[in-house]
Formats: sequence, C-alpha cells, structure tokens
Amino acid sequence: MQRAEARPRQQPEGAAPGGGGGGDRAAGAMEPPGLLFQEPSLYTVKAIFILDNDGQRLLAKYYDATFPSTKEQKTFERSVFNKTHKTDSEIAFLEGLTIVYKSSIDLFFYVVGSSQENELMLVAVLTCLFDSLNHMLRKNVEKRFLLDNLDGAFLVVDEIVDGGVILESDPQQVIQKVNFRAVSEPAAYGWTTALCPSKVSPRFCNLPKSKLNGPC
Repeated sequence: MQRAEARPRQQPEGAAPGGGGGGDRAAGAMEPPGLLFQEPSLYTVKAIFILDNDGQRLLAKYYDATFPSTKEQKTFERSVFNKTHKTDSEIAFLEGLTIVYKSSIDLFFYVVGSSQENELMLVAVLTCLFDSLNHMLRKNVEKRFLLDNLDGAFLVVDEIVDGGVILESDPQQVIQKVNFRAVSEPAAYGWTTALCPSKVSPRFCNLPKSKLNGPC
C-alpha cells in the first residue's frame, strides 16, 4: 500500500510565505505606540524647582519646551503643589510627568522627569540637591536662609544638572565645585573672599550679605 505524499500547506491568497500564527508578522505591521522601545536618553530631568509653603516659586530651572512660558511653568508648579503639599508620598504623576519631591520646614523641593523616566535617577538628583543645600546653608534649610543664598543655590543646581543631563549626584563633589567657583569668581555672584582669607583651603562663605563683616 502506497503512503500518501505530504503536500505543502497552501497559504491564503495575499499572505507572505511562512506567515503562520507564530511566524513573522506581515510586512508593514506596526507595534502599538505604547509598546515601542524607547531608547535611553541622557536628558533625564525636565525641571527642578523649589516652592515655599504657600506654593510660591523661589527657584526654578526648566530644561526643555514642555512648559515654554513662565505663565505655563507657574501654573504647572501650582498644580504640583496642590497635589503634593498635603501628602506623605515622595512621588507623584501629573500631566504625563513623573515628579519626586520632599519638604523641609517651609520649603518644597521638586525634580521632574518624563513618565518613562527611572524614578531612582530622579530621587538621586533630589537627594543630592537637598544634601548640597543642607551643607551650604549649614543645616538651616529654610526659606529665609535660602533667599539669602539664592545665587549659591542656583550654582548648586547648575552643578547637578546641565541642560537636563545629570552631571553629579554626590553632594560633596557639588559643594567642592561650588566652592571653587565662588572663590575664583566671587564678584560674579556678589560674594566676597575677604571673609574666607585662607589661600590654602578657601571655603565658600554662605552668610547673608547683611552679615558680611566678620570671619566665617
């Protein structure tokens, strides 16, 4: 008795060869937008800002065009403050963005990234920012001390993030760089080196301008 010959399986009309259920996708098929792989980017941070306990801006740096105008930025900041200032959480999601934050007495610190951003990276920036300012302000992380040292606070932010790219997450390194800039270019930031006379190991003097009369 002769064995029946195996015949090749016929493809539906118009189907690509080998296009079974577990085979290759038909030509031209596209993944849903949410499943597309997103390449990692160095541009991690979209914004950093510090608000007082009334939600008013004290310091802010935005690194892309998500909120192009000052009015849009302040509206966003107000929305973030309203969502976060009465909660014990440390992370929030708003308008498709990831926001990590912490508070200290009468200040609220925020770091903003995209919805796909690694939260641990944003937390590292937030921690570095807070610890650097805590050192600079000699553990007086309050509104009045921050306002007295606002130029230094902007320097701290610039040493941590530049154009949305994280440069440094070690607060000791940040403070060393800020010290160097403050001593090498004191006039540019309204500071004086007379208070810190040591040429061997100069220190960044962060006293309010009203107290620039005595030694650090």
